[in-house]
Amino acid sequence: MARSQQTFGKSEKEKKRLKKREDKRKKMEARKLEKEENGSTGIEFAYVDFNGNLVDTPPDPSQKVEVEAEDIVLGIPPKEETDEDKFNPVRIGTVSFFDTSKGFGFIVDGADQQKYFCHVSGLIDEITEGNKVSFELEKGQRGMNAVKVKLEK
Repeated sequence: MARSQQTFGKSEKEKKRLKKREDKRKKMEARKLEKEENGSTGIEFAYVDFNGNLVDTPPDPSQKVEVEAEDIVLGIPPKEETDEDKFNPVRIGTVSFFDTSKGFGFIVDGADQQKYFCHVSGLIDEITEGNKVSFELEKGQRGMNAVKVKLEK
């Protein structure tokens, strides 16, 4: 004769499952009884007020704001160019880090203190940390890159 396939772990799991089912049934019956006693069904309709909160009263139509689909911006809005950026593409900054063995570094812009990536292929002169440089910006894979980097005199 073969042994039973029912192990202790399986029987414990089955007991837990049956207990959970029974608890769920009891809760459902309790909610039904409470509903019959109080006659309350909860909030039939939920509204969202102008602050974004859920309320049980409809919002005032006079406070409704119309939004155009074109005005909705998903993600980070693009940075607007200033007049200085349009007319003078050459920027002045300081080399904050440069690793000659790996061939890249970072330049901090003197105007807005932004850090820009700089690759050895974008250099005109040799640079080291702390040098004052002039550079132009170019769109790279991960953001703006400093190119045409020259030492400032």
